[in-house]
Amino acid sequence: MNLKVQKRIAANILKCSPKRVHFDTERLDEIKEAITKQDLRALISSGAIVKKSKSGVSRGRARKILIQKRKGRQRNAGSIKGKIGARLPQKKSWMNKVRLQRKFLKELKEKGIIDKKAFRTLYLKSKGGMFRSKRHLKLYIDEQGLALKENNAQ
Repeated sequence: MNLKVQKRIAANILKCSPKRVHFDTERLDEIKEAITKQDLRALISSGAIVKKSKSGVSRGRARKILIQKRKGRQRNAGSIKGKIGARLPQKKSWMNKVRLQRKFLKELKEKGIIDKKAFRTLYLKSKGGMFRSKRHLKLYIDEQGLALKENNAQ
Protein backbone atom coordinates (compact mmCIF):
# COMPACT_ATOMS: atom_id res chain seq x y z
CA MET A 1 0.00 0.00 0.00
CA ASN A 2 1.68 3.20 -1.21
CA LEU A 3 0.69 6.23 0.89
CA LYS A 4 3.53 8.55 -0.16
CA VAL A 5 1.23 11.16 -1.70
CA GLN A 6 -1.06 11.21 1.35
CA LYS A 7 1.94 11.53 3.63
CA ARG A 8 3.31 14.44 1.60
CA ILE A 9 -0.02 16.31 1.53
CA ALA A 10 -0.59 15.66 5.26
CA ALA A 11 2.90 17.01 5.98
CA ASN A 12 2.05 20.11 3.98
CA ILE A 13 -1.15 20.61 6.00
CA LEU A 14 0.56 19.95 9.35
CA LYS A 15 3.53 22.17 8.33
CA CYS A 16 6.14 19.54 9.15
CA SER A 17 8.35 16.92 7.52
CA PRO A 18 6.76 13.75 6.09
CA LYS A 19 8.94 11.84 8.58
CA ARG A 20 6.86 13.30 11.42
CA VAL A 21 3.49 12.30 9.95
CA HIS A 22 2.08 9.16 11.58
CA PHE A 23 -0.85 7.13 10.22
CA ASP A 24 -3.18 5.06 12.41
CA THR A 25 -2.57 1.45 11.29
CA GLU A 26 -6.22 0.45 11.79
CA ARG A 27 -7.52 3.18 9.47
CA LEU A 28 -5.11 2.79 6.54
CA ASP A 29 -7.96 1.98 4.11
CA GLU A 30 -9.63 5.34 4.84
CA ILE A 31 -6.31 7.16 4.45
CA LYS A 32 -5.68 5.41 1.10
CA GLU A 33 -9.01 6.64 -0.26
CA ALA A 34 -8.33 10.24 0.81
CA ILE A 35 -6.89 12.08 -2.17
CA THR A 36 -7.78 15.72 -1.57
CA LYS A 37 -6.54 18.11 1.07
CA GLN A 38 -10.05 18.38 2.47
CA ASP A 39 -10.24 14.58 2.95
CA LEU A 40 -6.90 14.58 4.74
CA ARG A 41 -7.93 17.52 6.96
CA ALA A 42 -10.97 15.52 8.06
CA LEU A 43 -8.74 12.54 8.90
CA ILE A 44 -6.36 14.78 10.85
CA SER A 45 -9.23 16.20 12.92
CA SER A 46 -10.58 12.70 13.58
CA GLY A 47 -7.17 11.49 14.74
CA ALA A 48 -6.32 9.02 11.97
CA ILE A 49 -3.33 11.14 10.99
CA VAL A 50 -1.15 12.52 13.78
CA LYS A 51 1.93 14.75 13.84
CA LYS A 52 4.75 13.23 15.92
CA SER A 53 6.33 15.57 18.45
CA LYS A 54 9.86 16.80 17.86
CA SER A 55 12.60 15.07 19.81
CA GLY A 56 14.79 17.76 21.30
CA VAL A 57 18.08 17.64 23.16
CA SER A 58 17.61 16.95 26.85
CA ARG A 59 18.90 19.65 29.22
CA GLY A 60 19.02 17.28 32.19
CA ARG A 61 22.78 16.83 32.06
CA ALA A 62 23.34 20.55 31.49
CA ARG A 63 21.23 21.38 34.57
CA LYS A 64 23.20 18.90 36.66
CA ILE A 65 26.50 20.55 35.64
CA LEU A 66 25.06 24.02 36.35
CA ILE A 67 24.10 22.98 39.89
CA GLN A 68 27.65 21.72 40.46
CA LYS A 69 29.12 24.97 39.13
CA ARG A 70 26.92 27.00 41.48
CA LYS A 71 28.45 25.03 44.34
CA GLY A 72 31.89 26.02 43.02
CA ARG A 73 32.81 22.68 41.48
CA GLN A 74 34.25 22.03 38.01
CA ARG A 75 36.35 25.18 37.98
CA ASN A 76 39.84 23.67 37.77
CA ALA A 77 42.30 24.11 34.92
CA GLY A 78 40.90 21.12 33.02
CA SER A 79 37.42 22.66 32.93
CA ILE A 80 38.54 26.04 31.64
CA LYS A 81 37.79 26.55 27.96
CA GLY A 82 38.74 29.78 26.26
CA LYS A 83 41.49 32.29 26.93
CA ILE A 84 41.48 34.66 29.90
CA GLY A 85 40.38 37.43 27.54
CA ALA A 86 37.31 35.37 26.64
CA ARG A 87 36.40 34.57 30.24
CA LEU A 88 37.00 38.14 31.47
CA PRO A 89 37.37 40.65 28.63
CA GLN A 90 40.38 42.99 28.70
CA LYS A 91 38.16 46.04 28.91
CA LYS A 92 36.27 44.70 31.93
CA SER A 93 39.48 43.88 33.79
CA TRP A 94 40.83 47.36 32.94
CA MET A 95 37.63 49.00 34.20
CA ASN A 96 37.76 47.05 37.47
CA LYS A 97 41.43 47.95 38.00
CA VAL A 98 41.08 51.67 37.23
CA ARG A 99 37.87 52.06 39.25
CA LEU A 100 39.55 50.48 42.26
CA GLN A 101 42.56 52.79 41.97
CA ARG A 102 40.38 55.89 41.56
CA LYS A 103 38.27 54.95 44.58
CA PHE A 104 41.46 54.44 46.62
CA LEU A 105 42.85 57.83 45.52
CA LYS A 106 39.59 59.60 46.45
CA GLU A 107 39.70 58.00 49.91
CA LEU A 108 43.30 59.20 50.40
CA LYS A 109 42.36 62.73 49.33
CA GLU A 110 39.30 62.85 51.60
CA LYS A 111 41.33 61.62 54.60
CA GLY A 112 43.95 64.25 53.85
CA ILE A 113 46.74 61.75 53.27
CA ILE A 114 47.57 63.26 49.88
CA ASP A 115 47.05 66.83 48.66
CA LYS A 116 45.16 67.95 45.56
CA LYS A 117 48.28 68.23 43.43
CA ALA A 118 49.46 64.70 44.27
CA PHE A 119 45.92 63.42 43.74
CA ARG A 120 45.78 64.93 40.27
CA THR A 121 49.16 63.53 39.17
CA LEU A 122 48.38 60.06 40.58
CA TYR A 123 44.91 60.13 39.02
CA LEU A 124 46.35 60.86 35.59
CA LYS A 125 49.08 58.23 35.99
CA SER A 126 46.39 55.72 36.94
CA LYS A 127 44.43 56.71 33.86
CA GLY A 128 47.55 56.17 31.77
CA GLY A 129 47.86 52.62 33.09
CA MET A 130 51.04 53.16 35.07
CA PHE A 131 49.95 51.08 38.07
CA ARG A 132 49.38 47.34 37.88
CA SER A 133 47.21 47.27 41.00
CA LYS A 134 46.17 49.10 44.15
CA ARG A 135 49.21 47.63 45.90
CA HIS A 136 51.51 48.98 43.20
CA LEU A 137 49.90 52.39 43.64
CA LYS A 138 50.52 52.26 47.42
CA LEU A 139 54.17 51.33 46.84
CA TYR A 140 54.60 54.23 44.42
CA ILE A 141 53.12 56.70 46.93
CA ASP A 142 55.51 55.47 49.64
CA GLU A 143 58.58 55.50 47.36
CA GLN A 144 57.89 59.00 46.02
CA GLY A 145 56.98 60.35 49.47
CA LEU A 146 53.70 61.82 48.22
CA ALA A 147 51.88 61.16 51.50
CA LEU A 148 51.73 64.24 53.74
CA LYS A 149 54.08 64.25 56.72
CA GLU A 150 51.49 64.40 59.57
CA ASN A 151 49.46 61.50 58.12
CA ASN A 152 52.47 59.34 57.21
CA ALA A 153 51.47 56.73 59.81
CA GLN A 154 49.41 54.81 57.25
